[in-house]
Amino acid sequence: MNQADKPRVHISAQFNAELEGVRNDLMTMGGLVESQIEHAIEAALDGDSARAENAIELDLEVNELERSIDEQCTRILVLRQPAAGDLRLVLATIKVTNDLERIGDEAVKISRQAIELSEGGALESASARVRELAVSVNSLLKDSLDSFARLQVNEAATIILRDDDIDEAYTAAKTWLTSEIQAHPETLEASLAYLGILKSLERVADHAVNIAEQVIFLTRGVDVRHLDTLVVRDLVS
Repeated sequence: MNQADKPRVHISAQFNAELEGVRNDLMTMGGLVESQIEHAIEAALDGDSARAENAIELDLEVNELERSIDEQCTRILVLRQPAAGDLRLVLATIKVTNDLERIGDEAVKISRQAIELSEGGALESASARVRELAVSVNSLLKDSLDSFARLQVNEAATIILRDDDIDEAYTAAKTWLTSEIQAHPETLEASLAYLGILKSLERVADHAVNIAEQVIFLTRGVDVRHLDTLVVRDLVS
């Protein structure tokens, strides 16, 4: 990034405070979403409907933060008319906020499936597949938020590349579960719930990748969406 493109130290202390306030709210929202996903997954694996309800309730806080951040960013765009690095910061924040809200939605979906499973029909073998994918997805989400907080380009590029492994794991788990349904049709209802959880986890990973892409956009001014993998690899030193 050219020196002129970096977020500037402004004469206006109020503007600096506004930017820092938005950033802090975004990090708070990220932490809430991480907790929400963790509660949802553990609820699904342990058959804990109370924990699932907690994850659903957290969505109210996540949505409220989304509204607040959107309002702050809109006010900054209208009143401050930021340029260069500051503009990219506001635009990236808006996009990351949207991805976090979507991750929260997936946590709610997982929680609802968890409540269904807690009422009977949990499958130990399917839970093991979900746990394996959940570990990778939770790690990807945590790392993507860390890379945004620290603006680490190398880490962000690595996160994007890691998504291929998660896609492969998701496809393998889905294929296995589909075959289990065919072999044991009596497990259909529970298996469909697990399929829904797996799909939500795959979508969470996609949103985590979106966050990593915004790190590169913010620091390098480069939109890496839909670019060849080799281009992304070049960003990793």
